[in-house]
Amino acid sequence: MEHMMNAVVLTKKTSVKDVCVSQVEIPKVVSGWVLIKVKVFGMNHSEQMLREFEIESDYINKPVIPGIECVGVVEDPSDTDLQKGQKVIAMMGGMGRSFDGSYAEYALLPRHHVFTVDSDLSWEKLAAIPETYFTAWGSLFECLRLKKDDILLIRGASCALGYAALQIAKAVGCKVVVTTHREKYFSSLKDADEILMDKGILTGNVKGITKALDLIGPRNILDTLTAVEKGATVCQTGILGGVYVLDGFDPIKDIPNGVYLTGFYSNFPTQEIVDDMFAFISENKLEPIYGPVYRFRDIKEAMCMQESGKAGGKIVVVVEE
Repeated sequence: MEHMMNAVVLTKKTSVKDVCVSQVEIPKVVSGWVLIKVKVFGMNHSEQMLREFEIESDYINKPVIPGIECVGVVEDPSDTDLQKGQKVIAMMGGMGRSFDGSYAEYALLPRHHVFTVDSDLSWEKLAAIPETYFTAWGSLFECLRLKKDDILLIRGASCALGYAALQIAKAVGCKVVVTTHREKYFSSLKDADEILMDKGILTGNVKGITKALDLIGPRNILDTLTAVEKGATVCQTGILGGVYVLDGFDPIKDIPNGVYLTGFYSNFPTQEIVDDMFAFISENKLEPIYGPVYRFRDIKEAMCMQESGKAGGKIVVVVEE
């Protein structure tokens, strides 16, 4: 039926084997919101967390269609300034948690988190950009204030965000040191100036770091703080270590004198930042990096790949070919 669409809908903790694509009604437009025809979306670790345990939280508006980002075209602009057929990206702002997200053929999204893009990149390449490159961009420039003469450490670099941060940092011209816990990822990180095997302790094993992007999180953040030089800034963005909070954290004792700790929260993208980011990508001729590509009908296989940790890059799901 024309008023129905395919979507993944979650109501409770759900294993991959129990995930299914359901038929639900296409959302009806409301003032200030935009109906997007989803062409493709990238998958994120936060969506796996939602499915595995966060769905039980009271702040999740259940039932919910997951998905914190998408790429597509405007199907119905409602009373906004957008036009039908415009190419757009959308991310964050409550997608897939406070309201339905992108694991569907259509997504009804608030205008303030829908951004126009002027790009000739393929849908798959565009899908690799929104949340991943925006998070890398904000971490490097807003939080770390990365400059050409910096020596940047990316801890936990063998993930989509790590690859994007490495690509951007090298385009800036700074020296980049990366870590990974598996030697098989060395080839994917070949553009780095130095690759280190991360066995949990970097302090004493790395020198000269002026900026650090920690994607492991609370599990190793104290070691990252003591591994950098005095005057360095550490930005904790990822939580790949599986530890989400740091119990007993004492800022006075645990942050070394003269070292600065910050973190990037990606819930507030703007059109200006999106424009700057796409201009940088275009001017530096960057090719967005992504991993396996799946069709929406094969979303279970995509989730299995995500759980395996073997994707080797951003998983991209094509909704409409």
